[in-house]
Amino acid sequence: MEVSDTQSTRRDARTTQRDGRAREEREPRPGAAEDRAHDRAKDGTAENLSARETWRALYRHFRPHRATVALGGFLALIGTVSGLAQPLAAKSLVDRLGEDGSITGILLLLTGLVLAGTAIEAVASYILERTAESVVLAARRTLIGRLLRLRLPAVERTQPGDLMSRVTSDTTLLRAVTTQSIVSAATGGLAFLTTVVLMGLLDPVLLGVTLGVIVLIGGAVALVMPRISRATRQSQAAVGEISTVLERAFGAFRTVKASGAEERETAVVAAAAQEAWRHGVRSAKWQSVAGASVGLAIQVSFLAVLGIGGARVASGAIAVSTLVAFLLYLFYLIDPVSKLVTAVTQYQVGSAAIARIAEAERLETETLEPGEPEAVGGRGPATVTFEDVTFRYRDDLPYVHHGVTFEVPGPGMTAFVGPSGAGKTTVFGLIERFYEATGGRVLIDGRDVRDWPLTGLRAAIGYVEQDAPVLAGTLRENLVFAAPGASDEEIREVLVRARLDGLVERLPDGLETLVGHRGSKLSGGERQRVAIARALLRKPRLLLLDEATSQLDAVNELALRDAVAEAAREVTVLVVAHRLSTVTLADRIVVMDAGRVRAVGTHEELVAKDPLYGELAATQFLTAAR
Repeated sequence: MEVSDTQSTRRDARTTQRDGRAREEREPRPGAAEDRAHDRAKDGTAENLSARETWRALYRHFRPHRATVALGGFLALIGTVSGLAQPLAAKSLVDRLGEDGSITGILLLLTGLVLAGTAIEAVASYILERTAESVVLAARRTLIGRLLRLRLPAVERTQPGDLMSRVTSDTTLLRAVTTQSIVSAATGGLAFLTTVVLMGLLDPVLLGVTLGVIVLIGGAVALVMPRISRATRQSQAAVGEISTVLERAFGAFRTVKASGAEERETAVVAAAAQEAWRHGVRSAKWQSVAGASVGLAIQVSFLAVLGIGGARVASGAIAVSTLVAFLLYLFYLIDPVSKLVTAVTQYQVGSAAIARIAEAERLETETLEPGEPEAVGGRGPATVTFEDVTFRYRDDLPYVHHGVTFEVPGPGMTAFVGPSGAGKTTVFGLIERFYEATGGRVLIDGRDVRDWPLTGLRAAIGYVEQDAPVLAGTLRENLVFAAPGASDEEIREVLVRARLDGLVERLPDGLETLVGHRGSKLSGGERQRVAIARALLRKPRLLLLDEATSQLDAVNELALRDAVAEAAREVTVLVVAHRLSTVTLADRIVVMDAGRVRAVGTHEELVAKDPLYGELAATQFLTAAR
């Protein structure tokens, strides 16, 4: 089959206009939110949430634990009440001393109040701290589950290190704001109001002096709160940048060393750490200002009350015991005021973290159905059809596919060949639904892949990526990664087919041998064989091989070609290959160029009728005989 460029261009224009209009009418452009998030990430800032949105997000994290937090808050309130009774007991003690009465009962009462208040507050603190850790755990589980379901375009637009920072660093900041901050605001507010009422009952004049000083200094504190939030947000973004640059360096560790780039990469990481330090110090500075203002307000109030109260005692307006009780309440006021300031400060810090977490939660995810995935279309080899498919990765990027059309029956092997950038690997990404076609349809067994359950679709496919990634862990864990229920007999069989049985015998711990970070303890060819074995162990209906034998020596390549050819008798195999030895085994070959299908046929047919394939066969495939 041969498709002319003129026909493809006309069809591409019609399809793009039709599907583009329909998609815009149905839903917003996929990835628009990710684009905005990516742009903000480049600026090192997170999206600002309104106060209502922040509280709504806070409540979502707080809600499952509200009963436990209420219990901790109730106990903290009891501890506060016991503290409020102490100045009154002290007043009675002073009055009793003036009357030469017995003070034993009052001393016992004071001692009991102190001990009971301390014990109750300790229990309340433990309950709240434990709940705070539970809030962080739940937030991390939810966020991790969501991030691992992100659509591939969303991941590609966001730095992995920044996403990891939101799971680790940002969720940690939820600890205080979702428990201590809420409880501190509630208990501190009630204690403050109660204390003020009791101080007013003792002497309204001294209360007016105290409140005047607190309001004056409190107004200044309110001005620094937005600065705390801004500095914290910038600090968290900088921490995310540290994770990003470290992930980049460790991801290409051998390249860093081979390039002699250790010092340069160290400088990059140090610069990111310096930026995080700078914003962290700025946040600490404003938090210190807020905290110190509390002590300043109380101390100034104490001096004012001591001077004015002493004058009122001298004039006989109030008794000495009243002044003593008032001063005790004044010192006691430090705690609720500190709690209120701490609650507001923690809220400012937490709101920055919540904004970054909420931003990650708005990234577009895939819908994975619960339960056991069922193979698409039942059993047997799958058929694959592309109907006038157009695709581009983003609206601001050029099209990768321009009306791609082909049909692959099953079973058998179909090879995709063409120059670099022709769109061969993208074919696999569309079949796996890593990406959605911009126009046209991708069909498996005659049904659009968008109509299949995503878990079922991928359960029917074995996919070997171009770089054949191997995960840190044991060899066994990597082999059963896509088929966790595989038996030992099935594993042994696939080891033989992938020519890994000899490797397993040489390894010190066999299948339980650790393969290192990204399979660093294995050679490139061994990693490819592990990836192929992993795909075969899944027993797929459709096997996708993207340059799966590019790093193998001639002996192992020949053996694996035989294994793939054997698999092609039972399943449908699609392979992207540049080696002639692999391509000539295919039942059909699809020649792609500049996002279009030029021709489809066997090796002999294409050599005779397609100039591009003939050139590839003579040069890229390294063969002179055609």
